[in-house]
Amino acid sequence: MADLDVEVECVESGALLRLVGDLDKITAPLLKEALAKLFAEGRVEIVVDAARLEFCDSSGLWTLVEHQRRVAAHAGSLRLVGVHGVLQRVLEVTGLKAAFDGVALVEL
Repeated sequence: MADLDVEVECVESGALLRLVGDLDKITAPLLKEALAKLFAEGRVEIVVDAARLEFCDSSGLWTLVEHQRRVAAHAGSLRLVGVHGVLQRVLEVTGLKAAFDGVALVEL
């Protein structure tokens, strides 16, 4: 079982989250908790750096989509950068790439 590290760097009304490891059914609650804390602090401009994400399943993807919807309802955004591998493929196949402000696959 791989772990997930969620590194958070706060800036003004936003934050940068760096994901390291696997985002799956077991680890998605860690990301969800970090995102909920940021939202409670009023941080609605979120960038998720997935460059060191090794795996993402549907639970992880749903956590990202769910938070994108939450911040969008409060005039915010959740953008993904460094997307590659499984996450890139899933975003493209499902059409969810567009859900992340049209910049889901920004290179770092």
